[in-house]
Amino acid sequence: MNRPFDGSFLMTNSFDEARYDGVVLGAGISGLVATSILLRGGARKVIVIDEYAHSGGNHIDCKIGDYTFDVGSYIFQDDSPLLAHFPELLPLYIEIHPSWGRLTPQGAVSQYPLSIKDDLLSAGPMEWLRMVGSIIFARTFRRKIRSAKDFATFWIGKRLLERTGLGFYLSRFYGFPADQVDVKFAEKRMLWIKEHATLRNLVARVLRRAPDVPPNRQLVRPREGFAFLYQKAVERLEGRGASFVLGAKITRVERQNGDFSIVLANERAIAGRRLVSTVPLARIQDLCGLQAHREMKTVTLLTLFYSFSGKRGFTQSILYNFSREGAWKRLTMHSDFYGKCHGREFFSVEINAEHVAHDRDKADCDFRTHTCDNSLFLGDLRLEGAHVLDNAYPIYTDQADERAGRAVVALRQLGIESIGRQGRFDYQPTARDSTLKAEAALRSD
Repeated sequence: MNRPFDGSFLMTNSFDEARYDGVVLGAGISGLVATSILLRGGARKVIVIDEYAHSGGNHIDCKIGDYTFDVGSYIFQDDSPLLAHFPELLPLYIEIHPSWGRLTPQGAVSQYPLSIKDDLLSAGPMEWLRMVGSIIFARTFRRKIRSAKDFATFWIGKRLLERTGLGFYLSRFYGFPADQVDVKFAEKRMLWIKEHATLRNLVARVLRRAPDVPPNRQLVRPREGFAFLYQKAVERLEGRGASFVLGAKITRVERQNGDFSIVLANERAIAGRRLVSTVPLARIQDLCGLQAHREMKTVTLLTLFYSFSGKRGFTQSILYNFSREGAWKRLTMHSDFYGKCHGREFFSVEINAEHVAHDRDKADCDFRTHTCDNSLFLGDLRLEGAHVLDNAYPIYTDQADERAGRAVVALRQLGIESIGRQGRFDYQPTARDSTLKAEAALRSD
């Protein structure tokens, strides 16, 4: 355990003589945007430190032979506020036309997240009555919404929750039973239920005329990978006065005479007037010697990488698992975006590691069994590799959101601005969301 953050520290001989206007911990989306904001705000010298050896944070790809897989599913838009900071990224993206589907409890591949045809019309009059009754019951008697399960049940009813398979997916996504997950996380992750999934809105969507305004373009990273993409952002920032130290282990954060000192494993100390942290909240607390009273849980994401030749059994680019069985929660067909490699399709499969005891072989066996039972990927399916990502996204249990808020306030009292998905323990599903929240956080400060 680090010693308490008491405002004093021992100056080392290896102290970095240069004093920076700002120090940013983490070179992910929030860190890159924060650096851009500081420079726009008048900072002349900003240094970015990350324990990863690459920029882009958890936007990670893995090259295995001639295949390039993503750890997750990342789709960008050409009107993203991220591009206002880094316009040189836009021509690097590849435009795609993705489609989304889900494997239902009935063993069919249907529209994501809900389908009027499959979830409602095909159910029949008796089931419609049960669904309506379920919704009325939930709205009448479930007055207090405390959990993710309460939230989903209130808006679409228990009957539709089970028929669509959404309830099964919730457990895969959270890593915990949905009734143990705080409602605030459900509101962040499942706001679409409230906005789109009621019976009234489902019917309205069918009758609604298509908008005249063309939709924004859907984009994915370049073939060269995320490191290539975000290196362009790094170069822009370097041209404006930023420095980057990547692959550097941070041992502690200290303060003296108004300056922060970030001490690295090689005992180099970097001084800065302002400190913005985008690293995991528990990590910055530990670096400062602040003890967290209770652990805040995050998902460890196990991603399996496959190549395939044969009949895959669906046409969508991204497929969610809403069925009763199977540990996997989502798969992304990269070959739909980049083309086949040596005549083979290739894709990534995301699994909450807790559901397979962090065992890659168990996850592979579970995926093969489940997809075969549902007539998916019939042919030559090869596991090419895997990747484990800690702190993939936060899970709100036992009022973790409130505890995270108190931790952020405590850090702010020390002068540390903790922002981003990791830094505020805040679920941020897109680069757009991360950019907007970084701008709002630093603007308010």
